[in-house]
Amino acid sequence: MTIGFLIAGFVLLILGANFLVDGASSVARRLGVSDLVIGLTIVAFGTSAPELLVGVVAAGQGTTDIAVGNALGSNLFNILLILGLSGVIRPLSIQQSTVWKEIPLGLLAAVLIAILGNDMLIDGADRSVLSRGDGLVLLSFFVIFLYYVVGMAGKTRQDRSGEAGRLLSMPMALGLLVLGAGGLALGAKWVVDSAVQLATQWGMAQSVIGLTIVATGTSLPELATSAVASFKKKADVAVGNIVGSNIFNIFLILGVAATVHPLPMGAYANFDVGAVVLASLLLFVFAKLGFRYHQLERWECAILLGLYGVYLWLILGQNRPL
Repeated sequence: MTIGFLIAGFVLLILGANFLVDGASSVARRLGVSDLVIGLTIVAFGTSAPELLVGVVAAGQGTTDIAVGNALGSNLFNILLILGLSGVIRPLSIQQSTVWKEIPLGLLAAVLIAILGNDMLIDGADRSVLSRGDGLVLLSFFVIFLYYVVGMAGKTRQDRSGEAGRLLSMPMALGLLVLGAGGLALGAKWVVDSAVQLATQWGMAQSVIGLTIVATGTSLPELATSAVASFKKKADVAVGNIVGSNIFNIFLILGVAATVHPLPMGAYANFDVGAVVLASLLLFVFAKLGFRYHQLERWECAILLGLYGVYLWLILGQNRPL
């Protein structure tokens, strides 16, 4: 039964990703906004829904290590594995605004977590925790991000109805968006539930489960969506989905989770936050200073994939307490 749900979950993820990409592209053309804006908002929110649900439920149930590990692990999975895989499928062109604004904003989010979650180091407190006040700070940054994206959508509005490709009606496009997001969320839930059940039986630490099994499962929508978008030559959707999801994961998901229940930052949290900061910085360097200007090449993406393997090897070898 568990294996059956696992397989069915993967099928739903693939179908949901196709529906989401097709629906989002048609909505973008109907509204006259760029694929990047749609990727940063509608697609990113749709694929981040599993992380949001897992983060809120985990915080409400008191399994805070899973809530934190899910968000941090998902960001690493997004940058190192998903962009790595998408760029190996097809080199990814990145818009200048993404290089100079959205990617640095994702880096800022990781740095902010490093600051807010280090009460012991900065204030000499007994323990480090993301408090409800910290959660409200993160949510305030999310509101600023939304304000920026709305402004960008207004500046990039244009007539795209004459572009090549199938143009769906607005009701059908919105229907595909809803259907795709629903398929992604349900598919991710089935995959995560099955994987967590197996991992718990193996005696894995809660934080490791959050960083690996749960983070991988909740990031499968981003993986499926970005891989499909890359295959369909929708690089802006693929990149915007990842960058937007990473911003959502920290500003929105950790913000909401910390507001629901304060999130203690465990002994290994700085290692995980540092990995997210380094991955975000490496993405900026590759996008800005790579072999080709504003493009992720296949060899650069292969490096990202290799680094994710190294990260997994390191955390699985840490023998974290249950």
